[in-house]
Amino acid sequence: MTALFALATSLLWGLADFGGGLLTRRTPALTVVVASQTVAAVVLGIVVVATGWSEAGGQLWFAVAAGAVGPVAMLSFYKALALGPMGVVSPLGSLGVAVPVTVGLIVGERPGLLQFAGVGVAIAGIVLAGGPELRGAPVQRQAVLLTLVAAFGFGAVMSLIAEASTTVTGLFLALFVQRLTNIAVGGAALYVSVRRGARALPAEGGAAVLLAALPALAFVGLADVAANGTYSIAAQHGPVTVAAVLASLYPVVTALAARGVLGERLRAVQAAGAGLALVGTVLLATG
Repeated sequence: MTALFALATSLLWGLADFGGGLLTRRTPALTVVVASQTVAAVVLGIVVVATGWSEAGGQLWFAVAAGAVGPVAMLSFYKALALGPMGVVSPLGSLGVAVPVTVGLIVGERPGLLQFAGVGVAIAGIVLAGGPELRGAPVQRQAVLLTLVAAFGFGAVMSLIAEASTTVTGLFLALFVQRLTNIAVGGAALYVSVRRGARALPAEGGAAVLLAALPALAFVGLADVAANGTYSIAAQHGPVTVAAVLASLYPVVTALAARGVLGERLRAVQAAGAGLALVGTVLLATG
């Protein structure tokens, strides 16, 4: 069950990242984050009203923390991508998997020998799947710093959301609280950005473009919600070290989606990374 839900997480996160990446080509990144999370919050709010608030408790503070860290990590990641090169930023960003893996080892999880090997192989595959650039212009220190901040944030969200609930009803409530916090933090950042002269709407088409993109925004937001939910279930039913690594295969999914939808050709290093990630998945699932 852990492997199944963790792999579902990687599929959902990979598709959400792909969709979000397409949307940010025309719409400011912060607007994409806030709008997509708002749609997700509305849907989750309806679910919470239907299922009740009986699971409200101290664990929800983990959801609040995850909601506060998430937009900061995403904004840092987008800024790092703007500074580039993407072939360095993307693989470094995936290193956030080290956070939940470390947490799992600290709390006493001890995967078997095959699973340890799978962790190493899969992480190597995740990094290579991003297509790291080994040559070219030097990378700005600010880009590296922002990427590491983003990676830590992504890993922290994985660890926090896994602790936010223990039941399905509680999970819906935790995800709703996380979304509300995302909107509050992301909205504040968007407000500050606009006050500094940045745009909130697309340069061409304005609000009409944003409304036309509503279905895509809904998909991105709901896929992100579903990914957080499936990861929480995976982490609760098996070793976090295994769940975190399998859930972090999303760069492979994003690369394959770009290949299938946009016709982008995989670089040799990305193809090798996808292969290693598959081998690591098999080792983790069978170890």
